[in-house]
Amino acid sequence: MNTNLVSSNKMNWETPQWLYNKLDYEFGFTLDPCSDKNNHKCDKYFTEEDNGLNQDWNGDIVFVNPPYGRELKKWVKKASETNSVVVMLIPARTDTTYWHDYIFNKATEIRFMRGRIKFIDPITNKEGDSALFPSAIIIFGCNWEISEPYICAVDYRKGGGE
Repeated sequence: MNTNLVSSNKMNWETPQWLYNKLDYEFGFTLDPCSDKNNHKCDKYFTEEDNGLNQDWNGDIVFVNPPYGRELKKWVKKASETNSVVVMLIPARTDTTYWHDYIFNKATEIRFMRGRIKFIDPITNKEGDSALFPSAIIIFGCNWEISEPYICAVDYRKGGGE
């Protein structure tokens, strides 16, 4: 079992390229604010030194796979307050305050993912073990006329249907 996915020891686990490609095809991302020079997914990106939380995301189409530690709620809050389309890949921890404060009442769409993601280990650059938590794709800022978020289950697994 990969205990690093449970703890906060490593904050730079990379999104699998196949999953990013599926989302990028749909949204056309222009900014990755939570990355480093080795794992960024967009030409425009912010590193830990740039501190993406303090940067302007407005006008971009933003892909966010934030650090899953104690700072996660700050990334969700920023995404919910940004005047851009923001797509987040986060743990589906629906009991947390940030889900209730920033997702349930502000997201355009919530996609609960089937199966567990195998993130890319930043040291080996290979898939690690399956995450010990379910994941969700949270979408903010789409100009859809809704009174509450659209919630669905998706199968983004490699070769899986949607």
